[in-house]
Amino acid sequence: MVDATVQQSQVALTDDGIPLKTKLARATRRQKLRALGLVLPLVLFVLITFVYPIGDMLIRGFYDPLVSEVLVRTGDVIDEWDGTDLPSEEVYEAFSLDLQEAAAARDHGKFALRLNFILPGTRSLIMSTGRKAKNLDPAEIDNYQAYLVDINDEWGEREVWAAIKRLTNPIQLDYYANAIDMRIDVDGSFVSQAEEQRIYLTLYWRTLWMSALVMGLCLLLAYPLSYWLSVLPLRLSNLLLIMVLLPFWTSLLVRTTAWISLLQEQGIINDVLVGIGLLDDDSRVRMIYNEAGTIIAMTHILLPFMVLPLFSVMRTIPPSYMRAARSLGANQVYAYVKIYMPLTLPGVAAGSLLVFILSIGYYITPALVGGQRGQLISNLIATHIQLTQNWSLAAALGAILLAGVLICYWMYNKLIGVDNLKLG
Repeated sequence: MVDATVQQSQVALTDDGIPLKTKLARATRRQKLRALGLVLPLVLFVLITFVYPIGDMLIRGFYDPLVSEVLVRTGDVIDEWDGTDLPSEEVYEAFSLDLQEAAAARDHGKFALRLNFILPGTRSLIMSTGRKAKNLDPAEIDNYQAYLVDINDEWGEREVWAAIKRLTNPIQLDYYANAIDMRIDVDGSFVSQAEEQRIYLTLYWRTLWMSALVMGLCLLLAYPLSYWLSVLPLRLSNLLLIMVLLPFWTSLLVRTTAWISLLQEQGIINDVLVGIGLLDDDSRVRMIYNEAGTIIAMTHILLPFMVLPLFSVMRTIPPSYMRAARSLGANQVYAYVKIYMPLTLPGVAAGSLLVFILSIGYYITPALVGGQRGQLISNLIATHIQLTQNWSLAAALGAILLAGVLICYWMYNKLIGVDNLKLG
C-alpha cells in the first residue's frame, strides 16, 4: 500500500489532476487533427482536380464499357464464336435486336463511332443499318443473317464481327496498339499499321529529341549566365535576376506570338539580316512553322527554369574553394573544371530534369509556331480530345507518354539520385 502511494506521488500531475503524459498526448493529438484540417482542403483539391482526372483518362485507354452496355444480347452470345467463320444465326439475331433498341434510343451513333475508331469506314454501316432496323419486326424475319447482308454486304465479312466481338469486352487493347503504330487484326494478332498511317512513334521520337535539345540549349545558355549572376554583388545580381524572371510577368501566349513576328520570313530577324547584307531578299531563312521555330521559342520560354536551380546552387559555393585550388598550383581552368563544376551538378540535374519534363508536355508553343513539322505528341493528344473526340486513344497516348516520363525519372534517380536534386 505504501509502495503504491509512493509510485502515485512520483507521477507528474497537472493542476487539474490529470497525468502530464496523458495531457501531452491529448495536446499532440489535437495538433495533428488541426494540421490535418488545414491540409485536408489542399488534399481534396489535388484529388479532385489532378489525381481523379488523370486516373479517369488512364482507365479510358483500356476500359470502355459503352458498347457492352448497348449490345447486351450480342455480348452474351458472341463470346462463344471462335472467329474462324461467320457468327451463328443466334449472334445475328441478338445483334439485330440490340441495334433496333439502340437506334430507337439513339445510342447507335456512339456505338458506330467507337467501332469506326478501330475499323475505319464502319460508322456509315452502323448508321444506315440502324435506320432500317427501327422498323424490324421479329415475326417477319426467318433468317437474320440474310436480313443484315441484304441491307449491306459488309455484314457478311468476318472482320466486322471480329471488331464487334472485341468491343463487347470492356477491356480493350486496340487503342494502345494504335498508339504504337500497330493494330489488332481479325485473328487477334498485333500487326503493324500501313506505312502511311505510322505517325505516333515518329511523334514520340520527335518529342524526345526536341525536348533533349531544348534542355541542352537551356543548359548551355543558363550555365554561364548563372555563374555571372552568382559572382556579382548581391544588389546587382538581384536586379539582373529580376530581368531573368521578367518573362514570367507576361502571358505565355503573348511571348509565343512575339516569336512569330520575329521569326517569320517577313519578320524582324530576316529584315535585319537582309538590311545588313547577310541575306538576299529572295533567300530569307524560314525559322517558323518547323522544328527550328519550336526549339527557339521553347528554349526562350524554359530558360528561367534552368537559371533558377543553377543560380541557387552556385550562390552557395564558397569562393574560398577556388582560391584554395589556385594556391595549391591549379590553374583557373583546371580548378573550375575539377572543383567548381562538380559542385554545381545538383543544380544542373535539377534544372535539366525540370526543363526536360516541361518540354515533353508542352502544347501551346508547338501549336502556334511549330506547324506540321514542329508538332509534338501533346498536340496530337489535344487533337483527339478536342476534334476527333477519341478520348480512349488520347488516353492511351498520354499513358505511354507518362510511362516515358516515369522511365526518365527512374533513370535520373539511378544515375544521380533524387536526394541530390536541389531547386533552391
